[in-house]
This record gives sequence, structure tokens and C-alpha cells, in this order.
Amino acid sequence: MTPTNAVLNNHHTPLASSLAELALEPPPGLKHLPKSLLTDHQPWASYAPPKSLPRGLEALKMQNLGHVYHNLSVSELIEHALRRGEGVLADNGSLCVKTGKYTGRSPNDKFIVDEPSSREEIHWNHENVAISEATFNRLYTRILSYVQGRDLYIFDGYVGADLAYRKGVRIITELASHNLFAHQMFIRPTAAELAHHQADFTVIAVPGLKGDPDIDDGIHSEAFIVLNFAKRLVIIGGSRYAGEIKKSVFSLMNYFMTKCDVLPMHCSANMDGDGNTALFFGLSGTGKTTLSADPERALIGDDEHGWSPTGVFNFEGGCYAKTIHLSRDQEPEIWDAIRFGAVVENVPLAGDRHPDYEDGSLTENTRVAYPVTHIDRSVIPALGGHPSTVIFLTADAFGVLPPIAKLTNAQAMYHFLSGYTSKLAGTERGITEPQATFSACFGKPFLPLSATVYAEMLGRRLLEHQHRATVYLINTGWSGGPYGVGKRLSIHHTRAMVRAALSGVLNGVPCHAHPIFRVLVPETVPGVPTEVLNPRTTWQNPAAYDQQAHALAQRFIENFKRFDGVSAEILAAAPRG
Repeated sequence: MTPTNAVLNNHHTPLASSLAELALEPPPGLKHLPKSLLTDHQPWASYAPPKSLPRGLEALKMQNLGHVYHNLSVSELIEHALRRGEGVLADNGSLCVKTGKYTGRSPNDKFIVDEPSSREEIHWNHENVAISEATFNRLYTRILSYVQGRDLYIFDGYVGADLAYRKGVRIITELASHNLFAHQMFIRPTAAELAHHQADFTVIAVPGLKGDPDIDDGIHSEAFIVLNFAKRLVIIGGSRYAGEIKKSVFSLMNYFMTKCDVLPMHCSANMDGDGNTALFFGLSGTGKTTLSADPERALIGDDEHGWSPTGVFNFEGGCYAKTIHLSRDQEPEIWDAIRFGAVVENVPLAGDRHPDYEDGSLTENTRVAYPVTHIDRSVIPALGGHPSTVIFLTADAFGVLPPIAKLTNAQAMYHFLSGYTSKLAGTERGITEPQATFSACFGKPFLPLSATVYAEMLGRRLLEHQHRATVYLINTGWSGGPYGVGKRLSIHHTRAMVRAALSGVLNGVPCHAHPIFRVLVPETVPGVPTEVLNPRTTWQNPAAYDQQAHALAQRFIENFKRFDGVSAEILAAAPRG
């Protein structure tokens, strides 16, 4: 779709021509490639400078720009990215790009502007690091100088599928591939909506501009991601990792949605044919995208949602899946979603431009972004009712948590606040192997407010719907020993446990309380060997298991000391140290 108010004429460059200019041959097997790309259109020279700037750029003080490409189509953005050498086409039609030294989020380079309107609300900590208004203004001035004479790409869309809560978002990028990422990740407007679009949030991403800690007080490297809640503005420099754009908008939603009685959640969501909704909480790499892309259920979204007084809705219009070790056999929905229009990050190409998902030489955090409509069974608009099942996903690197356990409401609150998992390799810079971590609400890096604010909202929602919302803890990590000794739990067994939880089969199955973690472990799960359900029996040395389990339990207890004002009922749900 090409919006009617685009600044530039919407002329295409023939794909074959642009590939030829790059000394590339069109890759084979492009069954999803639009025929329009292979026909002759007017050449690139036909593009003319814009006669006027899109609404809103004047307020941002952007002047003397080069070409401003406003809301280009997917095909046009891909053509631009190819011509500019930002990536190449794989044999499945996806645009493959490399992000350089930044192949994951850079949490040490994210900052929040310390300004009066939000200062008292922000939970300042090692993840929400303050930066002065003066430094923000200096960085922004450098951006205004940097963009002069440069071409920019603008995407206007929305975040939030529920019309009662959605926000307009404008993404301004230096790279065509970043704009394509935004086009696929956020909610794309209709032509009528675009004519009246207003940006509640603005993100400016210019990776070519590098920060300088010597002159920009407070930043730590060439990369900077700075959120200004007063201005509802994010500026990103120095990093080509597109995930910074996505997570910055998520952080904005995590601030503003709480003011609307909407619980923002780092989770995926899907529903069955009867409209029963399920939520999958978990940090990156725990299986949110994989497990929610279920051929027997319809996908609402894979990563970011809101739970309002009326139900669940997706914040985004796309998915951002990890691709390391991706296989058609185990994840067919994601495999088939990687086609023309998808943006693949840091996946090496083999042979005839075939993505090698086993190759983690650039990073273990290989990624693909695609619109949710690339999943055959997707819910449009992305709305669901109140969830009947809530699943907390954890990748336990100690190998001691049971693969599935039912939680009481108090245990649910305890584990939500704890947010235990393992940071997986490549998700953040410097992480080369799984590390045990506690991330409150399964998404602490993206929560500007205290974790207790979000936990209290979840508690209210669970109490309001306790007659139907059952909560499970599912371990997608290791069994038979810790990382390096044990093995990762089988995805086939995990899927069987998820199916059992969602179908209600486990409601009548006897459970026993784990002797250390106290969670309720089912005696049987259809399709899963009984010995798998008891992690102690999978260890060669049961005494070593007990020692490791007590060590992890003590970590839970120590971590929970940082939360003030927690009820006695929730404290009683702690494991035995």
C-alpha cells in the first residue's frame, strides 16, 4: 500500500536492475516476490526532492534534509535497502542485514531523561539510568546537525490494537531497512487512518551518528538509547540493532499504559477456536514466540500485550523471532513466515543465498522480523478476551526446576515478581552463555516504574478472573544437570505440556508439592514420560540435585528481599532455602 500523502512520487526501481547495480543476481525460489518488482518502471533518477516536509518535522526542528521518504511500501523499502547496500535478498525472499558490533540490545547504553514530569515516578536503578536534560539536548542537537543533507525514512503507524488505548507512533530512520523493520513490527494504518495520523510517540534512529562519552556527559560508549517521557521522544544512535527501536516503544507503553488501567506485559498471546485466550510470559529466548505460534491456535501476538478491563490486546503488528537453530520440523509457522517482506538479522547465507540458521558465528541472537499476518492463523484485529491460562516461561540454567508446575495465586505473584530465567547467549552484548538472572515481571529492563506497580495490577486481574485464569510455570531450560552437563528440555515435550495446560486436561490430574520450590507438579502429562516431570530423577546424582536446588532456592529468597510491602501470603509462597 502506498499512502496518498507520501512526499515523494512512488516510482519503483526494477529489482533486477538494482541487483545488477550491486553486482548481484536475483536469488532463486522467490515464490512470494511480487511480480510488480520484476517489471520495468521508471528509473531511480525519477525521484525528485520533496516539495514539502511531512507534518511534524518542523516541530522536531529538522531542517535542510535530503530526500524524505514517507511511508513507502514494503517493496519500495526493500528496493531502497538493496540499492544502498544495507542488505541482500535470501533465496526465501527475506531481506538479510548485518548489524555490526551491536547484535543485541545494549542495556548499559539505555538512559531515561531526568525531568520534572516523570522524575518521582521512575524507579531509578541500574536499568533505569538517569541522564540530564542538558545531555539529551546536546545529543539531540548533534542529531539535528547530522541529518542535514541526509535522506530519511518515516513510518507512521500505531502501537496498541485496541482502539481505546492505541497510540500513534512515528519512526524516523536513517536506514531503509530500519524503516522496513518498523513497518513490519508496528500496526500499519489504513489510508484513511494515515490521513489523520497523529504521533503520540516519536523515535529517531540514526546509527551512523556515534556518541562520544568525552563530550556527552553520562553516556558510556558510541551507542546511546535515550527516552524522554516528557517529550514522548526516543533518540537512538551508534547501534544498527533494530530491536532497540521496538523495545524503546515498549518502554514508553509500559509507562503510559498504567495511567489507563492497562497492565503492559512482556508476553505472547494466542487463542483457541472458542476464543479462550492464553498468555505466555518470559524473557527473550524462553520460548514466547515459538510456543505461541501453534498450528492449533490463532496467534494474537508474540511479545508485547496489554491487559485492559475488557481483555487482552497486542501492542504490535509484527513478530521478532529468534532464528538460531530454527528448523521447519520444530517451528514450521516461523519458518514459513520468513519470506518476502521479512527482515533477517545476522544470519549467514550459504550456497545459493540460503539462510544458515545453525550458524551463530555473528551472534547467537539471530533474529527475524515479519508482520503477524505472515502467520497463517493470526487474529486481526489482535484482540482477545480475559485469559483462561497464564504461563510463566523460564529457561532454568541450573536444571532443577520442574518442567511444568501449577501455581496458586500467591505463588503466581511470587514468581511474577521474581521473574527467574537465564539470559541466553547473544540477547545482550557480552552474554556468551546462559546466566541465571531475576528480571521482575519477566521484563524488568523495559519497566520504567517499580515492579510492584505491575505486579499489583496483575494481582488485581487474577483476582477479578480467578474463576477462569489458571497459572502455570513451565521450564524450557535444562534437565539432568545444569547448563554444560544436562540437556535442554525437548521442545516436543514442552509443547505437550503446554497443550495439556491449555486444554484443561491437567485440572483433574493429581499434583504433589515440590519439596523445595513448593509448586504443584502434575503426576502425569499426556505425551510426556513421567520421569521427565520429576527433575531429580533425571540427575545421575540425586544429592547433587538437592544441593543445586537449595542453592537456587536461596537465590530466590535473597532476590526477593529487595521488594518492600509484599503481603505475608506472597512471602509464604517462597521456596525453602
